[in-house]
Amino acid sequence: MSRILPASLDFDGPFPRQSRRLRLGVVGGGRISVTQATAARLTDRWEVVAGALSSDPVKARQRAEEWFIQPDRSYATFNEMASVEAGRPDGVDAVMITTPNHVHFDAAKAFLDKGIDVLCDKPLTNDPGEADELVSIARETGLVFAVGYTMSCFPMIRQAREIVKQGGIGRINQIHVEFLQDWMTPEAVAEADHVKWRLDPAKSGRTSCTGDIGTHAAHLASFVSGLEMTHLRAEMHVCGAPKPLEDTVFMFTRFENDVPGTLMATRLAPGNRGGLRLRVFGSEGGLEWDLEKSEQLKFNRFGEPDRIISRGHGHGVSAKTERFVRAARGFPEGIIEAWANLYTEFAMAVAARRDGVTPPQHWLNYPTVTQGAKGVHFVEASANSAETESSWQKI
Repeated sequence: MSRILPASLDFDGPFPRQSRRLRLGVVGGGRISVTQATAARLTDRWEVVAGALSSDPVKARQRAEEWFIQPDRSYATFNEMASVEAGRPDGVDAVMITTPNHVHFDAAKAFLDKGIDVLCDKPLTNDPGEADELVSIARETGLVFAVGYTMSCFPMIRQAREIVKQGGIGRINQIHVEFLQDWMTPEAVAEADHVKWRLDPAKSGRTSCTGDIGTHAAHLASFVSGLEMTHLRAEMHVCGAPKPLEDTVFMFTRFENDVPGTLMATRLAPGNRGGLRLRVFGSEGGLEWDLEKSEQLKFNRFGEPDRIISRGHGHGVSAKTERFVRAARGFPEGIIEAWANLYTEFAMAVAARRDGVTPPQHWLNYPTVTQGAKGVHFVEASANSAETESSWQKI
């Protein structure tokens, strides 16, 4: 088998070219799968060649045609897909899983058991025990397992993480994060097909808003700060029309070194579409980032004028961050490019594994299955807290 990456690698420079595109399979054919496939293609490192795109065989075939997937590589089930693709000489190098939450564990395990690398949407599973099992399988097999915390893949978030690691804001003393959306404001929205499963405990698990967007907020706080969230106390609310699961959550949080913080998430904040905001404050300065202004990072050193670092080449952006920059300063990038950054790092990890290369730890920072499992334990602790009069819970 020929190498995918060059024989000589510069782990501090731009990501290297590949000798071929990696072959990607898709499980789940909903809206997010289209977004992710678009992003994967944008990298020019992946081609979508196979899929189990619906639990309905007729819809699966129709969607395969729309995706230009050959009929013999359109599968009725993910189990069939895993088995057949593992036996093909041109089988998929990896698979992305974009199904509703309750399918994640079985689908991921089916491909891991066949030796196929996985990128799974979040939350990783609805059950902490299943999440821990996936971590164990990935560790024992050495397979690559990424999780779709794509908010950590914006260039300015990578820049923020680097500033923190270099001591740019001193000792962290508080962390605040919020994710405010408004798409669930209309009372009839719960009847939409793409919403029903998100409010069904059998599919979404014990939470809805918390497991969907609250986990993004929690992961981002830890990713940038470098501190694990250790404890929380949560209040869950249904602020709009009656629903079986919450549409809003408020939390007090604790991180390593007893650093306090707050977390809020809701889908009923009119005027907020992508209202993900992160603030990390330290003994010497602070960082602030807003998803709706994702091109900019506010960086303050106490007593000095505020700095606004812009996504682009130079002017405060590090060489490591520039690896994720596609367009020149002033020409905006967005969520598709962030997904593409995730799929670029995933490609590097998959190619390195297949080439037998062990890269240094600093090379790739894609969200791993371990971080995915931590997200599941975060959701579990949140639900436990909300159900016990907002008691403090250890994660």
